[in-house]
Amino acid sequence: MKTTARILFLLFALAGLTTGHAQTPLMLGEHHAQLRLQQNGRYVLLPVQEREENAHVRVIVDNREVQALNVRLAVDKADYCVPLDISRFESESVLLDITFHGDRRTTGAVKDFVCWREMKQTDTYDTTNRERFRPHYHHTPLYGWMNDPNGMFYKDGEFHLYYQWNPYGSQWENMTWGHSTSRDLIHWTAQPTAIEPDAQGTIFSGSCVVDKKHDEVVAFYTSAGQHQTQSTAVSKDNGLTFTKYDRNPILTSPEPDFRDPKAFWNADIQRWNLILAVGQEMRIYSSADLKEWTYESSFGQGLGCHDGVWECPDLMKLQVRGTSEQKWLLICNINPGGPFGGSATQYFVGQFDGHRFTCEHKDTRWMDYGKDHYATVTFDNAPDSRRIAVAWMSNWQYANQVPTQQFRSANTIARDLDLFEYEGETYVGVTPVREMTAARGKTQKQLTEACEVVVDMKGSADIILSNTKGEQVVMHYDDKERTFAIDRTDSGDTSFSDAFACTTTAPVRGQMRQLRLFIDACSIEAFDAEGHMAMTNLVFPSEPYSHIRVKGGKATVYPIVMKK
Repeated sequence: MKTTARILFLLFALAGLTTGHAQTPLMLGEHHAQLRLQQNGRYVLLPVQEREENAHVRVIVDNREVQALNVRLAVDKADYCVPLDISRFESESVLLDITFHGDRRTTGAVKDFVCWREMKQTDTYDTTNRERFRPHYHHTPLYGWMNDPNGMFYKDGEFHLYYQWNPYGSQWENMTWGHSTSRDLIHWTAQPTAIEPDAQGTIFSGSCVVDKKHDEVVAFYTSAGQHQTQSTAVSKDNGLTFTKYDRNPILTSPEPDFRDPKAFWNADIQRWNLILAVGQEMRIYSSADLKEWTYESSFGQGLGCHDGVWECPDLMKLQVRGTSEQKWLLICNINPGGPFGGSATQYFVGQFDGHRFTCEHKDTRWMDYGKDHYATVTFDNAPDSRRIAVAWMSNWQYANQVPTQQFRSANTIARDLDLFEYEGETYVGVTPVREMTAARGKTQKQLTEACEVVVDMKGSADIILSNTKGEQVVMHYDDKERTFAIDRTDSGDTSFSDAFACTTTAPVRGQMRQLRLFIDACSIEAFDAEGHMAMTNLVFPSEPYSHIRVKGGKATVYPIVMKK
């Protein structure tokens, strides 16, 4: 830059932006404005008002559109701000071209919107937790919206968890892959954004595989543009950054719902397999090189629940407890159609020869009988040949309305999967990972906001969690009927959705002698200690549950100890 121009630029910056506020916008019409930003801070903080409609923001640098996003820009009140990183654009200025879609008769004139006064530039963005319902030991994003876990894998001592992420608000939009890492499945470190939208579309769910032959991590994801197609990207730095394949997409279809590829190495056939969701079936492919894929077969007609769209598949071989036999488990997430409404995870047990999956049962089976367990998938390359699953801990019936704003949604605790036999049938076993047991502190009498409760029972039992406000969660195990239920009708705030207050009931295949409860700030996860039953439910008490009452058993409380 010439000296004169630089001096003028600095003077302009000092005159207009010393307070950190953005400049005055240029009004181009009733619903259209532009805002020129100088590089005077890494971020521009965009004020969000959740009840407003999305505004479409085009980021323009040197007359080129470099990014597009949708954000609910504040009209008369800013609920919170989200950061747009403009430092990555090598230009002295960035132009925001903004189109509003609200009704001008009710929102007023665009020039008077609060967003212009509240928009600021800064070098930092405060992610300090300000939410009383943010979990202590469950994975959450630092800020913004999160839904499906994506691309999970283990390599060189670290678990990698990607997730559907909206960096520009706490409701679903702008799907991108966020990224977190952990060494123990409990303590998570936020990493930079992994895969961002491009000309093919936003980035929907998918998977990662560790390609040991080339020492690479290969991601597969759905590009959600005008149609849904499948794309791939490669990482040579253990999943921190990805380079997209220059010949994407690798799979296409005229079907409107064509998504969520899950790839894995099949040692039985010495080839890669890929399973993805298409409407209300799963399609299976094979490949030798992870780029060229051959269609093998479809699965699903006449089996399982078909009340909603099938999504987020997974397919794996598991050992049957106490036998030398192995069978295959096919995970199929569905929305709606869950046993208590909304989204849920069903599964199928059978055989797979690398080409076709055959199911051995006719009944519909659910992996978790709570309201808040969806998009379940497993880690690739997990140590000790473990199959470790994580799910999204919410329900599409109310996920956008739960009473948090800095962030929305958490993941379940990690769970080990296996198979067990009961009355001549084979079922999936779901057990909290052993890392959760290692996180137990010394036993204590009172509940804490983050704890595990172990209830030993000899028959039917009632368990009640309560606080001083009279809010409570009531659980009942019926030893005769072999069922377990959780009633969250009076658990706290249920006002945000008519679908939230409910009782969920699960079959227990065999006698339950020990119940394990994982309680966190906004969730309760219940497990039969033998892995024969799992139930996940959100709760939003006005204060933490502090008291437990057990009839028909004895409770032991272990606080979950989080390392600094």
